Amino acid sequence: MKITLLKSFLLVGAILCFGLVEAQEVSGNVSDSSGPLPGASVVVKGTTNGTQTDFDGNFSLNNVGSDAIIVVSYIGFTTQEVELNGRTSLSVVLQEDAQALDEVVIIGYGTTTVKDATGAVVAINSEDFNSGIIASPEQLIQGKTAGVQITQASGEPGAGVTIRIRGANSIRSNNNPLFVVDGIPLSAESTTPGGGDVQSGENASRNPLNFINPADIESISILKDASATAIYGSRGANGVVIVTTKSGKSGGGGSWEFDQTLSIATPRENFKLFDGPTFLARTAEIRTPEIAAGLNQGSNTDWQKVITRTVASPVSNLSYSNNYGSGNVRATFSYGKNFGVIENSSQERIT
Repeated sequence: MKITLLKSFLLVGAILCFGLVEAQEVSGNVSDSSGPLPGASVVVKGTTNGTQTDFDGNFSLNNVGSDAIIVVSYIGFTTQEVELNGRTSLSVVLQEDAQALDEVVIIGYGTTTVKDATGAVVAINSEDFNSGIIASPEQLIQGKTAGVQITQASGEPGAGVTIRIRGANSIRSNNNPLFVVDGIPLSAESTTPGGGDVQSGENASRNPLNFINPADIESISILKDASATAIYGSRGANGVVIVTTKSGKSGGGGSWEFDQTLSIATPRENFKLFDGPTFLARTAEIRTPEIAAGLNQGSNTDWQKVITRTVASPVSNLSYSNNYGSGNVRATFSYGKNFGVIENSSQERIT
């Protein structure tokens, strides 16, 4: 019995030692035909172990297996997968992706291709949108665009969002971009948190894109250049977010689509707080028993359990689209109710 147990420990130790020997540090450089590429993504395939290249195009990764595959990607370039085969140093040269450069993007005065766009234009199509449960349109591109910071005011469903495109332009004035949906500018009201009270919700700022069903969006373009201000004037000084919705699909006959999702939300964690008796006991120790007795009202309520909850939020989308050659039609119906983890907080959307 002792010999068998000893063999088991030796086997586990050998496996661990072998794993440590296999793990290694990998460094290298990423460049294109004109020089280093700063900000390129370098990830170990099939894992979340990754990094970005520095200003000189250099990178370093720890705990990488000797037979791992390194995936190197950069916007406008073809993604490369490099097998290590025991190497600890890599030099990767990316090639321009001609298809990405020919991609059509929407700008303030029409459409153009990425390679011909002289201003600062970022276009995210439906194929590149974030997947999963999407409650509001800005979540489709959150983390997808460099230089665009998207922050929600609170966890309340439909809460206001703060969007900053390559920094702020003013210290005291409004820094929100202009939202344009299918060529129609939205009102210039602020989307940042207002002066509303958290408990009553009075004058709480709301998300201006709440009325759009995320499933109806085809692409989102972000502009902050001369073309934006040329078309939209001072309203486009902080940038323009252009939302384009879907239209009828080509092909014979109409197309019906239906999808339904259900998301489950629960508080991430509860704070570790004293219950009533523990609080009174600690108060008696630190202060005096008389003070603790004066605080004792006979209650022992866990208010975190009282005001928080686990919720299920359903979303249903039904659409019909058709293309007639000389025109197209698309009709949609959507119903969704997003419940918050705080009692009495929710947002119902019918589009």
